[in-house]
Amino acid sequence: MKKGPTPEELLKERSPREAASGGLHRRLQPGQGQGQTHRNAGGNLQLLSFQPRTLYQYRYTLDVQLHHTSTPSPWGARLQAETLIHLHRLWRDQGGEELLQLQIRDLKAQHQPEEERGQDSTRGSPVEIALSPEARSELQQPVFIFWNSGKVKAFYGNGVENILISNLKRGIVSLLQLQPHAGTTVEEDASGSCQVTYTVSNHSITKTKDLLSCSKPKSGFTSINKIFGVEWQPSSRSQYVVKDSLLQSVLAEESHVLAPALRSRSGIKISSRQQLQLVSPAMPGPAEVSGHSLKDVMAGMETRPQPLGMASLPFRRVCTHCPSLRAFLKDFDGRRVKTDTSKAATTWQFQRFIQMLRSAKKRDVLQLLRRAPEETRPFLVEAAVATQSVASLAALSDFLDFSKEPKSLLEKFLYTAAFSPRPSGELLQLVLDKLDGKQLAPEIWETGIIAVGSLVGKLCQQKLCGLQVVERGLETILRGLRGAEEEPLVVIYLLALGNAMLPETIPTLLDHAEDGPTAVTAAATSALQRFPAPHVSSKVKQVMRRIFHQKRKSYDKTCRLAAAEILLDNHPLSMDVINILLATSEMETEMATFLLLKVQNSLRDHHHVAKKIMKDIMGDPQINNYNFFSKVGISSSFSGPLTVTQDLTSTFGLDLLFLKGGFLRKSVSDFSLLSHGQRLRAAQVTFEAQGMESMMGENLSEGEEEPELMAGMSATFFDVQLRPVVFFQGYTDLMAKVLLSSGEPTSVVKGNLLLMDHHQVIPLQSGLQVTVKLQGGLGLDISADMDVSVWEQELKTSVGARGSLAMDFQAELDSPFLQATLRSQTEVETSIHFDTKLRFSSSPVLICLQLREEQVPYREVFTVSRSAGSQSSTARKGRRGTVPGREFALHQTNSKVCNLLLTAEKE
Repeated sequence: MKKGPTPEELLKERSPREAASGGLHRRLQPGQGQGQTHRNAGGNLQLLSFQPRTLYQYRYTLDVQLHHTSTPSPWGARLQAETLIHLHRLWRDQGGEELLQLQIRDLKAQHQPEEERGQDSTRGSPVEIALSPEARSELQQPVFIFWNSGKVKAFYGNGVENILISNLKRGIVSLLQLQPHAGTTVEEDASGSCQVTYTVSNHSITKTKDLLSCSKPKSGFTSINKIFGVEWQPSSRSQYVVKDSLLQSVLAEESHVLAPALRSRSGIKISSRQQLQLVSPAMPGPAEVSGHSLKDVMAGMETRPQPLGMASLPFRRVCTHCPSLRAFLKDFDGRRVKTDTSKAATTWQFQRFIQMLRSAKKRDVLQLLRRAPEETRPFLVEAAVATQSVASLAALSDFLDFSKEPKSLLEKFLYTAAFSPRPSGELLQLVLDKLDGKQLAPEIWETGIIAVGSLVGKLCQQKLCGLQVVERGLETILRGLRGAEEEPLVVIYLLALGNAMLPETIPTLLDHAEDGPTAVTAAATSALQRFPAPHVSSKVKQVMRRIFHQKRKSYDKTCRLAAAEILLDNHPLSMDVINILLATSEMETEMATFLLLKVQNSLRDHHHVAKKIMKDIMGDPQINNYNFFSKVGISSSFSGPLTVTQDLTSTFGLDLLFLKGGFLRKSVSDFSLLSHGQRLRAAQVTFEAQGMESMMGENLSEGEEEPELMAGMSATFFDVQLRPVVFFQGYTDLMAKVLLSSGEPTSVVKGNLLLMDHHQVIPLQSGLQVTVKLQGGLGLDISADMDVSVWEQELKTSVGARGSLAMDFQAELDSPFLQATLRSQTEVETSIHFDTKLRFSSSPVLICLQLREEQVPYREVFTVSRSAGSQSSTARKGRRGTVPGREFALHQTNSKVCNLLLTAEKE
C-alpha cells in the first residue's frame, strides 16, 4: 500500500515560499504538459484557511449513474448518497499549515431500481439502502488532513478499515484539493496523480482534470492491437466558490464513455456528480490541540492515525457465481465439450473455460487436460494458453511432451501462443523450453520458430524488449538464420523475423532480400512489407530500387513487384513513381499490366499515402497516355470496401499475376480491417504456382532460370504469418497428388482464438471504483484448395472461411452501499467463400472470381445487475436478427465471364 509522507518528512526546513506552495501538488517542469505553473496577478484569490474553535458543516451529496448507450436496453443503475460533513481545525504551525479533522455524519444512501411495465422498463422510485452497524461505525471514524490553502499535503486515517469506505473518504477529501491561482500543475487525489488546469474569476475557481494523464499503480491489461481494445472518453471539471478566504461550495462532475473499439453502440456511460455546500452559520467548535510539531500532535491522538496515500486503493470484487474448475471436474466425464468452431455456442464455451482456468490451481488444470478425450484436448489446450495464468502454463509444461504428442496438438499449442492478444514472458519461455535441444519433426520446429517471432514482436510492442527471455527468443531466430543451409529453413527464419517486426533486424532482411535466391528474396521482401512507413528508411528504399530495376542481378517478377510495392506504399518520392511507370514500357505485358493496375488502385484509395503524388504525376501527358496504360494483359489488381460501419471498414483485395502463356503465377486475396486509425490484416491467403509454363511447352523469357514445378499456399491471420503449405513439388509429386487426391480442401487454420482481453480499473474522483472488462473470442475454420487439371487446362482455387465471434463487455461499479454490473454480449456467425476459376484453353484466358457471404445471424443481450444490502435484481433485454447473404459484384467484365464459364459447366 502506498503510504503518505510522515510528519517528520513534511516539517523539514523550507522557505516561506515553499511552505505556501507545497502539498500533494507538483509543478510541471518546462516541456511537461502545458509548461510551468504560472500565476496571473489579476486572477488570484486570497489564501484559503479555516478559523480556530469553529465547526464548519458542509452538506455533501453524491450521484453516480451507469447506463448503456444502446437502445433498447435496461435502464441502468444509480446510486445517491447524502451526508453532513463536520470539519474543524485541530492545529496550525507557524508557516500557516493546518491540520484539519473531517468526519462523516448521518450518511443516507439510496439506489434507483428498474420497473417493468409491459414491454417497457422505467426508473422506479428510489429505495433507501440499509447500512450495517459496522459500515456506520467505520464511516464515522474521522480522517485528518494536513492542508495549506487548498493543497492537501498529507492524509491520515485508519489503515485497516474497509477499502471501499476508505476510498469514499478519499473522494470527499479530494474536493478540498485546489489552488487559489490560475495555472497548470500535477495534483494527487482519488483519481491518482493527474495534470490539472485552473482558471480563476471573481470568487470562482474552475479546475479541469486531464483524466488520460493520471498515473496510478498499474492494474489491468489490454490487447496489443487497439482494434481489439476499448475506446475511453473521460472528462472531469470542478467548480469552487471561495469568499473571504473560506471555501463556500464545490461542484465536481465527471463522466466516462467506454465502448469496444469494434462496436461503439455497445458502449456504457458512467457519470459522477459530487457537491459540497457550506451550511451557515458556522458553529462554535473544539479548541485546538497543543503541540510543537505535527509529529507531537499525531502521537497524542488516541486512535494513532496512519499516513495514507490520496489515490484510491484498487478493490477486487469476489465473484460468487463464477464457474469453478474443481466443481466442473466432478462430473466432467459426463459432459460434452462443444468443438464446432464456427458456432457461437462453442466460442462462448471457450471464454467460460478461460474464466474457470484463470482462478484454477495447476493440479486441477493438469487433471482436466489428462482426463479429456483426445478430440477435445486441442480445445482445452487453446483455452489454457489463452488463460496465461502461472498455473495453466505450468500445467501445459507438464502435459505437453514434444517427443510424443500428436503433431496436430503441438501445432495447436504453438499457433495459439502466436495469436495471443497480450502474451507474457512466461508464455515465450514455455515455447522456447519446449523447442530447446529436442529432435522435433520439421513442421513442429518451423511452426515453433514462427510462433517465437510473433511472441517476441508482441512482447516488444508491450515495451518488454529488455526481458532476458525476449533477447533469448530473438537470438534463437538469428542464430538459426545464420546457421541455416537449406533454402526452405532460411525462409522460415525470415518469416519469423517478419512476425517480430523489430527495426534492428531490417539490415539482416535487406541482405537476404538483395543477395538471396528467389524464395529467400521473396520471404525477405514479404517481411519488409510488414513494417510501418517510419521504418522504411532511405537505405531500405535504395535496396528496393536495386531489386526492382535489377541493378546487380536478375530477380523473379514477384520479387520485383514486391520491391515496387514497398516503394509505392511508403511515402514515395516522385522520382520513384515516375521511374517505376517508365519501367513498365520495357516489361512483359502481364507484369506491366499488374503494376499499372496497382498504381490506378492507389489513386482510388482515399487512405493511400501516395495518392496526391500519383495524381500530380498523372497530370503529365508524357506519363498518363495510351502508350503506358493500354496494356492488354489478363493480370489484375483491385481492392474495395466490403462493409462500412461507424467504427469499422473492412476491405477485400485481390491480386492475380499471370505468366505470358496465361498460367497463374501468384494470387493474393486479402481481408483487412481499418478502425480508429489502426489497420489489421485479418486474413491474407496467397497461392503460388511456378514451372507450369515449361510443363506446357512455353518458352521462358530471356535470362530467366527454369523454375521447379511447384504449387503452394501461405497465409497470414491477424498479422501472424503461418508456416507455408506445399501442395506439390515436382512433376512426380503432382501426378501422385492428382491420382491419390481425396478431393478434400487443405485446412489452413482451425481453432479458437482470444482476440480481445481487456481489464481496466477506473477510480472515480468520488472514491468509487469502476472496473471495465472486455473479452472477445473467435472461432475460426479456414480451408483452401488448389485444383490443377492438365487435361481440361483449368485451374481452380477456393478459400472458405467459417467463423463465430462472441464479445462480452461489462462495467462493474463498486461502492460501500451498492454493487452494479452493466453487461453487453454480442455474437455473430459468418461464412465467406472466395473461388477463382481459370480456363487456359480459351484465348484470351477466361477468369471467373466469386466472392460470396452466407446469411449472418447475430444476437445481442444487455444486462443490468444490482446488489444493495441483502437485495439484488437483474434485468435483461436483447435483440436478434439475420443479415441476408450476398454475392459481391467485383466488376462488370468478371460477371460476364462467370456467366459464360458457369453456364458451360452446367451444360
